[in-house]
Amino acid sequence: MSMKSIFNAVATSFMDVSWTLMRVLSGAMFAVGHGYGKMFGERAQPMTGGMEFFGIDVGINMLWIAGVIEFFGGILIAVGLFTRATALLAAILMVMAYITAHLAWFPTLNNGELAAMYFIVFLVIFAYGAGKYSLDAVIFKGK
Repeated sequence: MSMKSIFNAVATSFMDVSWTLMRVLSGAMFAVGHGYGKMFGERAQPMTGGMEFFGIDVGINMLWIAGVIEFFGGILIAVGLFTRATALLAAILMVMAYITAHLAWFPTLNNGELAAMYFIVFLVIFAYGAGKYSLDAVIFKGK
């Protein structure tokens, strides 16, 4: 047996577990590291306090909306429930975060590494789905 076939066999046996770990950890870090602080941390964002959106005062704090998506969306991604829709919403949020808070071409120059990395991770989760070990797999199996 060649070294290449051994590596392929080992890698294949870890596919479902590694996918689950990436989904769970990225969702949990998104919820706890970003959303929790905006929702419940020392400097929690108020729901109101209107920000302008294309010149219109929307009356809702956009950072609070981001916190809701990050916290609850991160939890949904971590447990693998409604994963594709939630991951797409989170990926779009990360594009918006990059454009509004980290506008420059190269992420290491504008502290946008996390927004860029979360965007790619959530885009891939959107493309591939929750995986074998998820609530989506349990609840929606065969659908």
